[in-house]
Amino acid sequence: MKAFVTGGTGFIGRAVVRRLVERGYRVNALARSETGAAMVRGLGAEAIMGDVTDRESMRAGMNGSDVVFHIAAVYDFTPAGIARAETVNVGGTRNVLELAVELGVPRIVYTSTVAVFGDTQGEVPDETYYAGAPFLSEYDRTKWLAHYEVAESLILQGAPIIIVMPGGVYGPGDNSWLVEMMRMFYRGLLPVLPGPETVITYAYVDDVAEGHILAAEKGRIGQSYILAGPAVPLGEMVDFWAQLTGKSGPVARIPARLVRGLAPVAGRAQAAFSLPESFSGALFRTLGATYAGRSDKARAELGWRPRPIQAGMLEAFEWIAATEPDGAGGREKQVAGFILIAALALLIGWLLSRGQRSSDTEPPLRRS
Repeated sequence: MKAFVTGGTGFIGRAVVRRLVERGYRVNALARSETGAAMVRGLGAEAIMGDVTDRESMRAGMNGSDVVFHIAAVYDFTPAGIARAETVNVGGTRNVLELAVELGVPRIVYTSTVAVFGDTQGEVPDETYYAGAPFLSEYDRTKWLAHYEVAESLILQGAPIIIVMPGGVYGPGDNSWLVEMMRMFYRGLLPVLPGPETVITYAYVDDVAEGHILAAEKGRIGQSYILAGPAVPLGEMVDFWAQLTGKSGPVARIPARLVRGLAPVAGRAQAAFSLPESFSGALFRTLGATYAGRSDKARAELGWRPRPIQAGMLEAFEWIAATEPDGAGGREKQVAGFILIAALALLIGWLLSRGQRSSDTEPPLRRS
């Protein structure tokens, strides 16, 4: 069996390529640089130099494939990432899926996300859930367009596409905002937790990779499958990290409704001080939302069996401990300082607003 993979140098893509090779697939993986090419060769795949934004660069490598996995996407909340999101997430998806259809590839697996549901406001929906604008981030918007206006549109025209929808993916090798927060927690540099009511469905990266392959082998064409574990509020997850590692959690938690107002300030501070993606203005705007979905369908139809979150998070923290560089934490101390200053500013603003409201409601003094 021959597979063509986009995004094979990324977090999920590497895990998919590795498992495909272990299963005996001949894998062609798209790479945009020599560094990426060396990475996929190290996983046992053949590197195809190209880019999802250049349709013809993929033609030779994709031709003759039994299955195409389109995983590549921009998941980056920095200004540079936001600027590239539509070109890659929408235009790139159109290029890959239309080329696969043109070449007669019999099965195409497209990686969407539960983020296309937007903020489900506490609900944990299945694949039939549908919501449109407003979108909380450019990632949500562009993945929504790719899912419904590109992939679903092609399915209606008869394209052999199967859609997988991961939740919040974590595990060894991650470099997202989530692992940045986990590293800060591990170092004792997360004094304040913003948006503890933010709900995410978590899924371990190797389980998500397995779900991709199960979808290719067992999934019904035209169907979507959510690959997500339990839906957990961020505050509860941080408490769980404390139990798991024996480390202390944040000393204060700020509700999302207060933090979201800091999004413009966070964006400027991130640019000025090179703060982690966790503190981008775009990510601040998503605080308090529910990004969730339930995986009953994937479990029933694909036989998908994700590991317990305790086991997955323990492996993630073991990897974090093993990969801590010497002198780690300098940048995070800067971030911790920013969080404390922001928390103090919020507290002062809240107290001032209460004082103003109190004075506004006081009865006027009587004239003698």
